[in-house]
Amino acid sequence: MPATRASSFLEMIRRSQRGRLKLYLGFAPGVGKTYQMLQEGHRLKADGVDVVIGVVEHHGRAETITLIDGLDRVPMRHAEYHGITVEELDLDAVLARKPQVVLVDELAHTNIPGSRNAKRYEDVRTLVAAGIHVISTMNVQHLESLYDLVERLVGVKVRERVPDAVLAEADQVINVDLAAEDLQRRLRDGKIYPHERVAASLEHFFTESNLEHLRELTMRELASQLDLRRRETRPENGNAATAATDAAATEQIMVCLSSRGPNSARLLRFGSRLAGRLNRNWYAVYVQTPKEDPTVIDATTQRLLGDTLTLANQLGATVFTFKGTDVADTILRFAHEYRVGQVVIGSPRPIAWWRRVLGGRSVAEELITRQKDVTVIVVDADASDWSPSKDAKPAISLHPDQRIASTTASAAARSESELAAVLPVEHILILDEPVSRQDLLRRMICAAVVGTGIELPVDSLLKLVEERESRGSTFLNERIALPHARVQGLVTAVAALAVTRAGLLNAGDPPIDIAFLLLTPADGPNAHLRLLATAGRTLGDREQRRRLLSARSADAVREIVEGQHNIYVNALAEIKGAAI
Repeated sequence: MPATRASSFLEMIRRSQRGRLKLYLGFAPGVGKTYQMLQEGHRLKADGVDVVIGVVEHHGRAETITLIDGLDRVPMRHAEYHGITVEELDLDAVLARKPQVVLVDELAHTNIPGSRNAKRYEDVRTLVAAGIHVISTMNVQHLESLYDLVERLVGVKVRERVPDAVLAEADQVINVDLAAEDLQRRLRDGKIYPHERVAASLEHFFTESNLEHLRELTMRELASQLDLRRRETRPENGNAATAATDAAATEQIMVCLSSRGPNSARLLRFGSRLAGRLNRNWYAVYVQTPKEDPTVIDATTQRLLGDTLTLANQLGATVFTFKGTDVADTILRFAHEYRVGQVVIGSPRPIAWWRRVLGGRSVAEELITRQKDVTVIVVDADASDWSPSKDAKPAISLHPDQRIASTTASAAARSESELAAVLPVEHILILDEPVSRQDLLRRMICAAVVGTGIELPVDSLLKLVEERESRGSTFLNERIALPHARVQGLVTAVAALAVTRAGLLNAGDPPIDIAFLLLTPADGPNAHLRLLATAGRTLGDREQRRRLLSARSADAVREIVEGQHNIYVNALAEIKGAAI
């Protein structure tokens, strides 16, 4: 690895006040991710950095084991699972040791039940939030949105997966590349698996076709990340071409969900890949019909729906639920309101002949018939998958670390700045007593308009928000509510945030820990969507929620929100000043 990449990360460590994540990304076991991570650990130690090993999965590879010597290690945590003693990363011990840098191998690893976090990537987020820098490793096939595509191309079901947001959050991503034939040679030489496993591995996973597919996926993923982050910085240029690009980008992606969808996860991954390839925001929308009221559907269906909405949030969608009897009409009204240009829906089940005779049509057919300004994409969720165009040109040079980090921090800083600007301390509520849903909304509206000079009656604003909520809520399926409305006569966005320690009084309402209210001008849909997405991203972060819920005052909550903005501003300044 060129010294410039290590030195730039070292410079970031010395300047930063929060943790950084550096990720070595590969396309298969044995390409050298762990080896390069350990090499960097030795380089950092030689430069005087306090670096420790949190966990290294060496798999008995001699070359990797030799690099472990000479680095401090935090002892692993031992636990019993099904009668077997298992070693896991000791998260609490690393937090207590508080090194400058910790090496955490295999980001997609699933922790044993009873661990503080279910997944290792969540441990890494905890470490970064605590101000500890992390260097980690992962293979591209573990990205959640690639699950179906990897299964189709390689024939492997990847059990351990990581949300795509984790890759996007990384401050540096290093592509660990190797020619397929060189990797096969390493396998034959016994440098990856024991000799007794070599023949079977060459016949199954390590075929030249599989390796080339995975290698191409890695290059395309990193090229897509570079392209997306480059586009996110374009508004700073302010030229005519940029304005045209931004205008075209207003056509967002929408994925339609059903509580009984046979393969909603595959549909969501399709939408995630499509939105990423086209550089669009995207929404997961569930229309709840009277037949799907929570009091009607069974517990299994409710659990499946909850899992689907959680996955949508993990994949980066803003999740909406609406109530309506006409599903197609509700979908098209949403598409019009939120400037959706492409609606993705699963292929319909066959309709009985007698229903056809009576004029019955599927939701997909209704959308195709009624749509005017949107493209309807009907996906066979059981048999097909979307993949990047073959015409897409993968990047040849995939190591401009500072460029990736800089563009990410720049876009995030702008978004977090907007969120911090609409949440002064007077707009933050800490509620220790249970409240009714209506009382919560009223209090938040009063808090949102305090000190703003807005003269619109509170009752009128409450009616507007309740009317929007009656059509469906916006939530993260994580005890988070995002009530919102666009208001005629409002000239600037206002917001309020409430931490409800005792919950809601209404027995029929879902449990809510945090509520974020957003009111924006009726003629400002772009700002509305941007702020809503930023709030969703911020509150969707588990560590951020923990900090908010533990805050004892409005001032403390404000410091957390403002601190999130400062993190990105400082990151941008540090990255721009780091040596390349």
